[in-house]
Amino acid sequence: MNKPLFLRQSVSDSIELLRMMEPKEGYYLAFSGGNDSVVIYRLAEMAGVKFDAHYNVTTVDHPELIRFIRSTYPTVIPERAKDTMWTLIPKRLMPPTRLVRYCCEVLKEGGGEGRVVVMGIRWAESARRRKAWKVIEPCSKKGTVKVNPILYWTDDEVWGFIRAENVPYCSLYDQGYKRLGCIGCPMSYNKKKELEAYPKYKAAYLRAFGRMIEERKKRGLDKGAEGHALWDTPEHVMEWWLSR
Repeated sequence: MNKPLFLRQSVSDSIELLRMMEPKEGYYLAFSGGNDSVVIYRLAEMAGVKFDAHYNVTTVDHPELIRFIRSTYPTVIPERAKDTMWTLIPKRLMPPTRLVRYCCEVLKEGGGEGRVVVMGIRWAESARRRKAWKVIEPCSKKGTVKVNPILYWTDDEVWGFIRAENVPYCSLYDQGYKRLGCIGCPMSYNKKKELEAYPKYKAAYLRAFGRMIEERKKRGLDKGAEGHALWDTPEHVMEWWLSR
């Protein structure tokens, strides 16, 4: 392999793991279109293992990312949850926050039940993941096992592999993005700037906040979360949400 020395062992170990854990029916490969996803997709190809790739449609992904997946990975299977972000917000009676990320559970973490699922989880992404995740992870869903072949990989290894293998990736990374979360993701510190860049999504959030306010009124909940000022307009909810 024509790869930097620091990367060769990581690639070899990941391929060996994929071959060792390959189920008869093939892997369920969880694909988001991000840099880690394209790496595990390419590793699965290099390992020669059977797999089918699936993308959870969040309804708040960047248009550039959606176009990239459709054009470059046309065999990836889109999976749609019963809810969207726009139905979840009124149903949960509040916007998603850093502490209450109900959106991830419903929109991003489904699929693969009863399968061996390949994921692009890495320790380098957060301290929480370093504490919680292992290379082979049993799942609460019956019969599901998660395999994380690049768990130990660094950011340099991910991008070194992408360049060495000429793996296509979403153009948003060339615009300065480090991670491709949902537009308006509560974990993002650039949420306000991002919503201004995608006004159609901002307008959709405001409409959802309006429906949320009406639902709260029906239930006699006239105050904002944690006793904050009245959520009397979608704009006030947006102001509170962005200030968090």
